[in-house]
Amino acid sequence: MAVQFGYKLAAEAFGPKELVRQARLAEEAGFDFVEISDHYHPWLDVQGHSPFAWSVLGAIAASTERIGLATGVTCPTVRYHPAIIAQAAATLALLSDGRFTLGLGSGERLNEHVVAHGYPSVSDRQAMLREAIEIIRLLWSGGYQSFDGEYLALEDARVFDLPDELPLIAVAAGGPQAAELAAEAGDAMFGTDPDASLIEAYRASGGTGPRYGEVGVAWATDADAAAQAAHETSRWSLLGWKVMSELPNPANFEAASEFIRLDDVREQVPCGPDLDGHVAAVRSYEDAGYDRIAIMNLGPDPDGFIEFFANELRPALTG
Repeated sequence: MAVQFGYKLAAEAFGPKELVRQARLAEEAGFDFVEISDHYHPWLDVQGHSPFAWSVLGAIAASTERIGLATGVTCPTVRYHPAIIAQAAATLALLSDGRFTLGLGSGERLNEHVVAHGYPSVSDRQAMLREAIEIIRLLWSGGYQSFDGEYLALEDARVFDLPDELPLIAVAAGGPQAAELAAEAGDAMFGTDPDASLIEAYRASGGTGPRYGEVGVAWATDADAAAQAAHETSRWSLLGWKVMSELPNPANFEAASEFIRLDDVREQVPCGPDLDGHVAAVRSYEDAGYDRIAIMNLGPDPDGFIEFFANELRPALTG
């Protein structure tokens, strides 16, 4: 199957109406899907936004016709109960006429601590995610359902509005154990690094579904402007997942990323208008085995990037 290219909606950097507008532009530009983060807080205060992802997705479903939709990703264990996510995903699948993929992960302290239920260890989070997926699938099977797990429970619940074709569940994998979980409990895998070993672990555990990857680029007509914007709003992304999953608030990300230099951004993110650099960044995910690649623009001009994708980047990637 041909590789599909998506547009990452940066819900930490834009308000809800702007995100819907960008999704419509992405559809017109030929993107295959849009993916949205599901946060309560932004990574940094300077980003200034964090609307409710599910409301934004509903508005996108109502104002687009073709483009796929995905959460990248939702944590269904602390801030949300999986029964709520089962209902929300089923509703969105109906509103979008089957265009929705449910991306799930074990979460970040940044968003999950807000309900004051604590933030579990990595092993507990993975076990909770497995139970959450079991509950979601149970509710999607129809009828009244109950569940009594080690971490999560469900009492006599039913999702009344179910689509004929259920959404795929893409499970986030930052390591081999999570890739195994994606293969065993999910329908697809979601990754943020061009690491072929994750794909290999997913396939070795029996995973045969789509492999979603997320790549950051910083497009602008001026390379310095692109790098400056990426450094100002997105330097947190260079910290690595072990740090990113544990810090509780934007102020902590501000402090942790204080020593990331502009040159560090330039070394890890293609910055500016150069087509070859952006193609190479996307190709690294394709070469690793991803076949659904969401591109997140860290530059200052979303409209310019979407036009660049339509006129230059997609033709180079698919030609």
